[in-house]
Amino acid sequence: MNIFLLIFLAIIVINTIAAVITVFRQPRNIAATWAWLLVLILIPVVGFIIYSFFGRRLPKNQLVRLSDSNRRQVDQVIKEQKQELAGLKGPGLTTNQQIIKKASGLIEMFMNSDTAPLLSNNEVETYTDGEPFFKQFFADLEAAESSINIEFYTFYADKIGHQTLDLLVKKAQAGVDVRVIYDDWGSLGTTQKFFKPLLQAGGHAFPFLHNRFNLLDMRVNFRDHHKVVVIDGKYGYIGGFNIGDQYLGRKPKFGNWRDGMIRIYGKGVYGLQSRFLLDWNGTDPTTAIDPNLPVQSVKYFPEIETQGAAMMQIVSSGPDPQLEQIKTGYIKMISLAEHSIKITTPYLIPDSSVLDALKIAVQSGVDVQIVTPNMPDHPFVYRATQYYSRRLVELGIKVYAYNQGFIHAKTVVVDGEIVSVGSANLDYRSFELNFECNAFIYDKELADQFEAIFAESVAASTPQTTAVFASQSHWLNFKQHFSRLLSPLL
Repeated sequence: MNIFLLIFLAIIVINTIAAVITVFRQPRNIAATWAWLLVLILIPVVGFIIYSFFGRRLPKNQLVRLSDSNRRQVDQVIKEQKQELAGLKGPGLTTNQQIIKKASGLIEMFMNSDTAPLLSNNEVETYTDGEPFFKQFFADLEAAESSINIEFYTFYADKIGHQTLDLLVKKAQAGVDVRVIYDDWGSLGTTQKFFKPLLQAGGHAFPFLHNRFNLLDMRVNFRDHHKVVVIDGKYGYIGGFNIGDQYLGRKPKFGNWRDGMIRIYGKGVYGLQSRFLLDWNGTDPTTAIDPNLPVQSVKYFPEIETQGAAMMQIVSSGPDPQLEQIKTGYIKMISLAEHSIKITTPYLIPDSSVLDALKIAVQSGVDVQIVTPNMPDHPFVYRATQYYSRRLVELGIKVYAYNQGFIHAKTVVVDGEIVSVGSANLDYRSFELNFECNAFIYDKELADQFEAIFAESVAASTPQTTAVFASQSHWLNFKQHFSRLLSPLL
């Protein structure tokens, strides 16, 4: 017995030392540090297997960044735009110019942190349901003449996936340059064999950054969560929809699917195209595209003339703990609010900085409202969302649980003037682990549309009150608190 006890104690000591070394050898926030220590120490050996999949950081050489030549070009544009922002003074400003002036700190922050210029003259259409979205998406694919660039976290090999693939094959056969990036974990079940008809037709398709058959790369984190489409360099999509039958409400588990997607015609597409080309060149360098070459510049960044008035920035973030561009963008938006903040998110797991920003806003008299789903797609994430919903309600924030299916939109509207829509949820994973992309839009007309969409969601939701949470069982409360402990890992 003494021998077994000594062996057991030795394993515990060695496991604890190894856990401390493993967790502290790479920089991460303190919440994630303690969460991983909890897993590694309380689940000896098995915890390290879990860590190998979920905990390891992404090497810096796999972070996709602007080339020096492209950065110099964008820096010059940004320098000129900063001068224009400084000139927005006095009376006579249009409504959108007044919004730009109000948001000038947010705009300049993105210029500095993400090299994101302000892109003007955009016509924007909104989509919340799968049927109209895919109808327009397919119409734009059919009309493509030169290039189709698609990047989705999920590209399933189901009915809508095969319909999309068939259309891409048809366009590739017609001479259109077709490129597809998909996330291999987000698209589980979809293999390179699925894309073989597209490859045979002259198109390209590849999983983001690495090959799924590289058995040495077991990371589940650092997913390509983008949902970006660019067609002929003129039309672009960004938001929450992926390629899959569930996004059309065809999965009984979820029922009706409500999301948030926008179609852009205007210079905002340049930002989406730049994001896609960065990701493509990092994913498949053998077919890299150099936008500095005149022929490539004309093809992928053509002149666009529209009557649109919306101005926007396309902002990306990834697993770089020093930047967290979209999270800081959310915090800055919240700090700008004078009257209202309306958030829709499927996963509500904010870190302390976002919680503090929301707390300050509501204590300053700002009407803060949040819509979340009333059903899980990931059990631990759902219970953690319930935990934070309770905490936010206690702070005076209005939280609603959507009842008519699953709501997957990721939107923020401030004062009916500034809108963020894209792939980033209000959770640790989007802030620190995933590659995300959002459009931050400064336009009164579009903000009014998103406020109306938000009101529709609230009308189909149940208010989450202190009475609702008080009626929940002790077992449910335990699951919520336990899931909250794991929230930095979810």
